[in-house]
Amino acid sequence: MRFGLGGLILACGALSAAAQPVHVDIVPKPSSVTAEAGSAVVLRQGTPIAIPAGDAGAMRTARWLAQLARRSRGLELVPGGARPRGGSAIVFVRETGSPTSEAYRIDIGRGRVTIEASSDAGLLYGAVTLWQLMTARDSDGPVRLQSLTISDQPRFAWRGLLLDSARHMQSPAFILRTIDWMALHKLNVLQWHLTDDQGWRLPVPAYPRLTSVGAWRTPASLSGRAEPYGGFYTAAEIREIVAHAKARNVTIVPEIEMPGHALAALLAYPEFSAGPLPPKSMQSDWGLIPDAFGVDEPVFAFLDKVLGEVTDLFPSRFIDIGGDEVPLDLWKTSPAVQARMKALGVTDEAALQNYFIRRIDTYLAARGRRLIGWEEILQGGPLPPDAAITSWQGAASAVTAVEAGHDVVLGIAPTLYFDNRQSALADEPPGRGWVVSLRDVYALDPASPPLPPAAKPAVGAPPPPPPLALTDADRAHILGVQGNLWTEHVRTDARAETMIWPRAAAVAEAGWSAQSDRDWPDFLARMPAEFARFERLGLAEDRGALALDLQATANGADSAQITLSSQTGYGQIRYTVDGAPPAANSATYAGPLTLALPAHLRAAAFVDGTEVSPELDARLDARSVRARVSQQLTLCPGTLPLNLEGQPTADGRRPVFLTEIMNPCWLWPGVDVSDVAGVKLTLAATPFNLQLGAQVAQVVHRQANSARGEIQVRLDNCDTGELLATLALPDARAEIELDAPLPERTGVHTLCLAYANGQKLDPIWGVEKVELMRRLGGDHG
Repeated sequence: MRFGLGGLILACGALSAAAQPVHVDIVPKPSSVTAEAGSAVVLRQGTPIAIPAGDAGAMRTARWLAQLARRSRGLELVPGGARPRGGSAIVFVRETGSPTSEAYRIDIGRGRVTIEASSDAGLLYGAVTLWQLMTARDSDGPVRLQSLTISDQPRFAWRGLLLDSARHMQSPAFILRTIDWMALHKLNVLQWHLTDDQGWRLPVPAYPRLTSVGAWRTPASLSGRAEPYGGFYTAAEIREIVAHAKARNVTIVPEIEMPGHALAALLAYPEFSAGPLPPKSMQSDWGLIPDAFGVDEPVFAFLDKVLGEVTDLFPSRFIDIGGDEVPLDLWKTSPAVQARMKALGVTDEAALQNYFIRRIDTYLAARGRRLIGWEEILQGGPLPPDAAITSWQGAASAVTAVEAGHDVVLGIAPTLYFDNRQSALADEPPGRGWVVSLRDVYALDPASPPLPPAAKPAVGAPPPPPPLALTDADRAHILGVQGNLWTEHVRTDARAETMIWPRAAAVAEAGWSAQSDRDWPDFLARMPAEFARFERLGLAEDRGALALDLQATANGADSAQITLSSQTGYGQIRYTVDGAPPAANSATYAGPLTLALPAHLRAAAFVDGTEVSPELDARLDARSVRARVSQQLTLCPGTLPLNLEGQPTADGRRPVFLTEIMNPCWLWPGVDVSDVAGVKLTLAATPFNLQLGAQVAQVVHRQANSARGEIQVRLDNCDTGELLATLALPDARAEIELDAPLPERTGVHTLCLAYANGQKLDPIWGVEKVELMRRLGGDHG
């Protein structure tokens, strides 16, 4: 993507002597930016960054600013250098004020850039803003900065990101980079999800089996054979990550799940379980696994030892103990737990959960820490006054918590769950199937009713969370907002990176900028600069908000109707059909195109003559326009859409297919079946490793005549429509191709592909791709 928009910091127009507001391409948006009368400041090679004498915090930030300038535009700044007489300089100034304040002020003019702040955090964020000003245009070398003043401070104290390292483990290098990217967006809390059913990533010397056993699992596979997966972070790696985070004003809040989501720990030390353990194979499942710690004194002695190690490694004020989705029925059926309840005088299992949470709070308070957990810790009785919650199921729990005087972080699903797809484009990474767009995330105001999605996702929209009904006094308990990346289906560092960004940038603005200053069109206009500057630092953000989508419909054998669109509609689409790259003077897209086949279509969106989207480069022929991948089809209604990664193929690929677990069928509306002679399907299979709890009864089962299941091709309705063909499935494989002729029919219909497997759940078969074979003189081809 090319970038170099005109309306940036240098294009302020003719200024009067009085200061006036000005647009800058900075994320999150600053509190106040005013252009001043005066000369611009040019930062050249060798420009010094002057700091107060002996100020270690200022020197650390100066060195990072110099590193960023070198990496992003090849500009060499000199940390701690003396200002040359008559030359430009960057000057850090310590103001009197709170040492915990994150506020800063930038003045550009009179030959210098001055960054003033009372704290290390303020100097860091001032430097971050200056770096964004320096990289508003995609160019190298010296930079000319318009004379202006920026005054800035955050709206909320907690501006966070959750990284799940228990389901899939990221490299220490990735976590260090993520902390840098967070700091460059003024995000300041990393909740590190280190333990869960699937893995234990934290060393505890007193309990070595937590990592020798609990850190490893055997992934589910079609063959039943797989290499062990797992690992853990050493104490040295954790200390390095914590120290790096401190230098970037990021607090790491560790999350150690209890009393549920503890299978990895209990497989290592089964004596701490509330009852019989699930099989070890279930450690590779996702969902509601029936396990929990017991509640006798040896369990609490174990957890006290674990929390002692946690608080030794992590200096954060808050320690997260999870507390969500505890299978209380397991406690109900455990004789040992029931005897313990009787001895304690606890009336029911919800009250026992409250007892458990209060015991853990006592251990943390003795170490000078505060407990925070998911909203379920509100159940069963009052929490200790200092305890905080993260609200995830809806705003109602936030209201309950703040009205009881507890602090709250908003991490509401699905809007703030980054394992959802960002767009309906076919190349989105695996994850949950709902589309939660950049605009959906940006629309969330942590202190007022969340807005519903701007448009219905391709697979149907989950209900919006209920509105917040808070007084001003209640809102004082809203600590802030947090995006959450759960990694059941996010296997690699690269995919984690793409799933997080740029939605985390929208979270950053929700947490930093005043609500009255936030504006979606303005934020969207700042995205091209966001993508360009971070690409230079090696961050591959998802471009789904700006990328173009192509839909093709065949017109006989020789032509096709082509529709181009983007999720946000930002920019004017321009295109070529001769193989040349699109330019600002290329043909303007004004509606569907009819193209002779074969065709080579290239297109991009432009604003003020500048390309602002990734380029679409599509080669179309009579076969490709009659094919759809699963992400281009419509899923049948259901509550659990997943964009799944299948098993490895012989050539090492892993096919990705979109499916609705609760109702596996795919719809292709608007098909003229008059010339459709048959279908060719590419199918992928993967193990059913999902623990759905009581929801398993809601899975739609279609009867099959084939022993291993089948794909049924029907007209208009997936259950009652005319059955056109049945494709019997073989033994489960990573990927197969099947084809079948269809009887001659006429008219425009919805074509349905339904997976039928009797009452079985395993394996999951999914449609990866469907191609319609054209009728040619009574034959198909």
